[in-house]
Amino acid sequence: MTLIYQRFTSVLLIYGSLFLSGIYYCLRVLWCAAARMSELELEQRANIKFLVKLGKSGNEIREMLVQIYGNNAMKKTAVLQVGESFSEGRKGVTDEERSGRPTTNRTEGNIAKIRPILRENRQLTQEHSRASKHRQKNS
Repeated sequence: MTLIYQRFTSVLLIYGSLFLSGIYYCLRVLWCAAARMSELELEQRANIKFLVKLGKSGNEIREMLVQIYGNNAMKKTAVLQVGESFSEGRKGVTDEERSGRPTTNRTEGNIAKIRPILRENRQLTQEHSRASKHRQKNS
């Protein structure tokens, strides 16, 4: 019994380490691909900025990017949006800082309005009360 346990343990350790190294390799490949994608996007944005300064149109810029990057070129809508932002005075090629979490309707006033409704009917949840308020407003 001990010999079987030892063999099982050694097989588990070998295959387990191979499995973990495989996962590590896959994650590393994905991370590198993501890093290359963002480098590629930054490079294209810098090229777009340069071409906007030369007075090229969005369609001309897109055609040039396709010539250089092929299938990895930015989509036409993205090229047009980035080009427009540079023509409007945008300076940097990196994304601007965002505010973080999106705003919600969860305010103290809204909470105070819903509490009495929930106290009246304990079977309701906040989702039910939102849905009923929505139905009342639209009727």
